[in-house]
Amino acid sequence: MKTANQEIMPITRKINEAGNVEIGGCDLTELANKYGTPLYIFDEATIRSMTRSYKDAFKSYPKMRMMYASKAFMTASICKIMEQEGFGLDLCSGGEIYTAKSAGFDMKKTLFNGNNKSYKELKMAADYEIGTISVDNFYELMLLNDIASELKKEVKILLRITPGIECHTHEYIQTGHLDSKFGFDLTTLDEAIDLIINEYKNLKLSGLHAHIGSQIFEKQVYYDEIRVIFKEIKRIKDKYNIELNEINIGGGLGIKYTEEDKPISVYEIAQTIIDSIEKHSKEYNIEPPYVYIEPGRSIIGTSGVTIYTAGSSKQVPNGRRYQAIDGGMSDNARPSLYQAKYTVEVANKPEEKETEMITIAGKHCESGDILAKDITLPVIEEGDVICFYDTGAYGYSMSSNYNRVLRPAAVLVNNGKSDIIINRQTYEELIQTDVIPERLMNA
Repeated sequence: MKTANQEIMPITRKINEAGNVEIGGCDLTELANKYGTPLYIFDEATIRSMTRSYKDAFKSYPKMRMMYASKAFMTASICKIMEQEGFGLDLCSGGEIYTAKSAGFDMKKTLFNGNNKSYKELKMAADYEIGTISVDNFYELMLLNDIASELKKEVKILLRITPGIECHTHEYIQTGHLDSKFGFDLTTLDEAIDLIINEYKNLKLSGLHAHIGSQIFEKQVYYDEIRVIFKEIKRIKDKYNIELNEINIGGGLGIKYTEEDKPISVYEIAQTIIDSIEKHSKEYNIEPPYVYIEPGRSIIGTSGVTIYTAGSSKQVPNGRRYQAIDGGMSDNARPSLYQAKYTVEVANKPEEKETEMITIAGKHCESGDILAKDITLPVIEEGDVICFYDTGAYGYSMSSNYNRVLRPAAVLVNNGKSDIIINRQTYEELIQTDVIPERLMNA
């Protein structure tokens, strides 16, 4: 059964009677006029479709704990949707923790993850009574135990390990192989467990956490990851007489950015994961554990598009034609970071013949500010609305104020209605944290 991550476009995308692209019952050209551009647009139906696909795919395994990976895209409104859909939250920073708490999310249904959590962040997590903290290193173990001791609390933890599994994805988004900044190496895991047993009495170890990367198109890596985790759980049980009853297998399922991408469905990974759990539970004589899974990109990526307004253009003699837009690397860093590719459409003339090869350039003072290279589109004129698909994940969350460009607004669309979920940044907000020292004022 196909799931929305296998489609390039949101499930509600269509061409309306005016000949324009419509998503969530809203004309993209009208949204550009109403809210301005650049503009992030999220299709609520696609988001909910993916959360429900995950729940349906794993329904035969009742010990699943669905956790949305907030790093992909997080706002108070997204927290509300995840709460309504029965998902917990995987959080990676104090800012994400604060957002969830401010949105009224049940913090018992959250997990705090990350490789260099600060004392302040860990204290916040303990104060807010986050459900589980995934501990990444020895320094963090010490900090967290000190905090828990001060608060006279017992904090439930997972130990994150590097399972030594590589998936075929960009090297920057591989996290499971041995040469990684994340997690305890398996050779040091016993040292961590010894500390928890003998010294860190305020920490309650409940399981292991591993993550194998992002934008994954393979089933086998999930099977292998679970095998490695179960092998460690069995070894720990035999050595320490500790029965760990929780595992976190991360997320990472890929989405379809272009026709070249061939992601697998949620149902395919679900069957692989369940098969691996059942096989290795029997093989190692271990009670089937509670299983956290942390989808992010696959939940939110396909739901999101970013629209821009076409501006100036340039024809290089005997070379490329550049078409500039009113955004760029500050609202979508992925092409610069990962050489990411996207499917692009002219939203106000999607049915016109694609006759012109162009390179879409951002407005920033940076030669690397290119969002799409050598793609074919209809002839573009100033004022046309350019739509980039599959920008829901890591567009806004990686955005910046490079060149002091303002961060765009974001809207949620559904059944013909559009609602602001992030206001467009203003120049006043841009400078509100700037400070001029008095000695400069008096110079």
